[in-house]
Amino acid sequence: MPDQFEITVPASIANLGPGFDTLAVAVQLYVRLRVKQTGGKNELHFRFANALIDGENYIERAFLFLARQQAADFPSLDVEVETEIPPKSGLGSSAAATVAGLRLYEAIAGPLPAQGLLNAACALEHHPDNVAAALLGGLTISCQLPDRSVMAMRMGWPAQLKFVVLTPHIPLPTAHSRSVLPDKVSLEDAVFNVQRVALLLRSLQTEDFSLLREALSDRLHQPYRQHLTPGLERALTLQHPDLLGVFLSGAGPSIAALAMQHLDEIEELLRDSFRETGLTCCVRRLQVHENT
Repeated sequence: MPDQFEITVPASIANLGPGFDTLAVAVQLYVRLRVKQTGGKNELHFRFANALIDGENYIERAFLFLARQQAADFPSLDVEVETEIPPKSGLGSSAAATVAGLRLYEAIAGPLPAQGLLNAACALEHHPDNVAAALLGGLTISCQLPDRSVMAMRMGWPAQLKFVVLTPHIPLPTAHSRSVLPDKVSLEDAVFNVQRVALLLRSLQTEDFSLLREALSDRLHQPYRQHLTPGLERALTLQHPDLLGVFLSGAGPSIAALAMQHLDEIEELLRDSFRETGLTCCVRRLQVHENT
């Protein structure tokens, strides 16, 4: 292990409408760790360059989760953390931090099995979608088994398909966003979502994007989260010749739109739809992070 090294982990956009706790895409916003060995053993020192910790340090939590499993000493480390991912925004900030902690332990312990990292990340985050994308890159499909282990598959994302993401300047903790979801849904709504997940994956595979608007529809989580997410109800109805679809990013409050061209017009359309909320926001154009 070198005396100094860097770890970079991407943000992610989960669910993609109907793929609740199943689909996610890694995107080019990052959390970066700059790491130095300091001498000694079994101590971690963190410095956060542009963010404050609100609650538990998920990087440290994930690192120590693996360290306890291995029951081995580790060299003391000084870790500077810089992040581009806004917290509690529906862009996978906690998943990226968790994966960063696992990658940090892997950097000092040597390569670890991908399946073990995925299972550890899911055990810490409690759902697999964001962590799978942060680990594997691209579009990921996750499946949690009865024993709580996870299978995940990676697909490429069509390079011409871009994200425009509006993030309101209000935090929305995932636990709160999940608390409004019902324990049971109707058979009709379950079938509705299964149909659209199949349609979405086929649309992406064939690059027939005319199907996307319908394929991104959802009945399992977005209707219940609308009152927590300013502007979502209106954004879901937006129309523009180049707007291919709109959906809630993860647990929210970020709202994602898909387009191939005239992204400046899509940006302005999203901003205009949000102005009536009276809140401030940030709009980003994001491309997919593909692991090399």
